[in-house]
Amino acid sequence: MASEHTQTFTDAEFERNVLKSDKPVLVDFWAEWCGPCRMIAPAVDSLAGEYSGRVMVGKLNIDENPNTPMKYGVRSIPTLLLFKDGEVVESTVGVTGKEQLAALLDKHSEQAKIA
Repeated sequence: MASEHTQTFTDAEFERNVLKSDKPVLVDFWAEWCGPCRMIAPAVDSLAGEYSGRVMVGKLNIDENPNTPMKYGVRSIPTLLLFKDGEVVESTVGVTGKEQLAALLDKHSEQAKIA
């Protein structure tokens, strides 16, 4: 379900790819059977392209990678967590509009550019 600019995250590489990233990372926790996940996928994929180079965007399939969602208390999907410097700085649960997600990314990617 990943697109050209969207990464695929796994339990095994989560620390290296997300927690140790030098950029903010938006993680979309999803599953194949989740209708709302499919509804937000185009917005997430579009943002991945628009923010390429400033924010890393990726997806983690909760059925294939159960440990990471458990660690971060993901109980409903879609859940999107924005990580910065290894910490969750923003979260949304359920269908979230592209504009709302873009505002979160702008807030944290601007700080990344200034730092």
